[in-house]
Amino acid sequence: MKNLLLSLSLLSIITNASAQTNQGHDIRINFKNCKDTVVYLAFYQFDKSYLADTCKKVVKGNIVFKGPKSLDKGVYYLVSQDKARYFDFFISDNNQKIVMSTDTIDLVKNLKSSSSKENDDFFNYIKFITAKNKEYNEVKSKTKGMNAKDSLAFIIEKSKLLSETVIAFEKTFLEQHKGTFVGDVINLKMEKEAKDIPKASNGRPDSLYIYNYYKAHYWDGVNFQDDGIMRTPFFSDKLNKYFNNIIIQNPDTVSVEIDRLMAKTKAGTMMQKLLIAHFLFTYESSKLMGFDRVFVHVIDNYIRTGMAKEVYDEKTIEKIKERGDILKPLLLGNQAPDLLMIDTIGHKQINKMGFDTVKTSQGATKLYYDNVQNLAQIFVPLYGVKADYLLLVFWDVDCGHCKTEIPKLLEEYHALKKEGYDVKVFSVYTQHDYEKWRKYIIENKLDWINVYDGVHINNIKEKYDIYSTPVIYMLDKNKRIKAKRIGTEQVKDIIKQMEREYKANKK
Repeated sequence: MKNLLLSLSLLSIITNASAQTNQGHDIRINFKNCKDTVVYLAFYQFDKSYLADTCKKVVKGNIVFKGPKSLDKGVYYLVSQDKARYFDFFISDNNQKIVMSTDTIDLVKNLKSSSSKENDDFFNYIKFITAKNKEYNEVKSKTKGMNAKDSLAFIIEKSKLLSETVIAFEKTFLEQHKGTFVGDVINLKMEKEAKDIPKASNGRPDSLYIYNYYKAHYWDGVNFQDDGIMRTPFFSDKLNKYFNNIIIQNPDTVSVEIDRLMAKTKAGTMMQKLLIAHFLFTYESSKLMGFDRVFVHVIDNYIRTGMAKEVYDEKTIEKIKERGDILKPLLLGNQAPDLLMIDTIGHKQINKMGFDTVKTSQGATKLYYDNVQNLAQIFVPLYGVKADYLLLVFWDVDCGHCKTEIPKLLEEYHALKKEGYDVKVFSVYTQHDYEKWRKYIIENKLDWINVYDGVHINNIKEKYDIYSTPVIYMLDKNKRIKAKRIGTEQVKDIIKQMEREYKANKK
């Protein structure tokens, strides 16, 4: 299923946002030897960049961005007419009039700002980092004539010294610029590493202490109430690193961490709006099984509570809620919704009742209630199947992928039965072409439970979120969902894991 239009909010929020003040902006750059006739002013926002202004006429390298509206606080950059990025600089709420200069001969070395100490300090920071990067690149050239061992030792030693120099410089820079926007941005990119690390029982540095310290101090100094923070080139990467690499990849853990960060935001801020949109989009589209629980958590805590009313329009909010309503009963660990299905034998009986010719849902409902007592004897309920391991499969005869997967699943099913596993397959045909379905069952010898929604009362597409086929759910003996949307190749491993859980629970 295609994602809901969650990502559109990222752009619509930006487009519809108004600047905090209306003093206007006036950015002037003297760019010597610049050949561009048109240049652009762009800014970062999460992992994207957006256009803020255009200088349509560059005269002898003189660039002017001027307008009646103030620009939002953040890190901006100059873009050439060929879309190449020249350099970054800062715009703050209280300084919208900035004068800068540089030269194409050595862009970084000649960067200056006569009107903004914050930008001039930042340019000096960039010059230092650039110089150290140049030194690092030159280290390799000095290893010519050395053997491999000496060359590696030389590079490691010099790299360590350069790294220590940069870390010390950044630490000093940060201390000197505490409370400033440039300090906050540099803080975003600096790693918070533990000092005086204790030894573990094996005599080595305690890795658990290092991890706990790093995680606990990861967001030190990051002000989640400052919208300018997410208009930087570092915030998105830092956020993604935390959620993808630092915290334990468990849906409940991720949900707790989302709540911790959201609690740091301020109601109505751009930061809060974009974080809601980001988490919704990220966990709706997550490929990790079970992480739809995070998506549902975000819906329950930040959509249903009204916090996203400025993020999405009412129609989109309703679609998101509906999506949450579908997914919530299907979360791992929940009992699977029951199904009242019809098998090939029951097909003839429901046809006599008229279900094969019914055209409307109202007609099907009337037929159902007219024949409810007889139908009770015909239904093959999902909950009536007893097995330690129950594969619930949704498929279609005309589905190309099903024609590949169903025979593989049949082979795996037979292999598992042969090994002594109490496994059954509840195979649900999602369409209503009985003859085609019956023919396929016979020709392919599908000797498991074959059923379909002949009475039109199960709404299987919504009840089990079936938007493509095949779809395989794994249920335990209590009909709890243990895995979903799995491939045939995963079935045996999941059954073995369930087997271990059964044995552990018996102890």
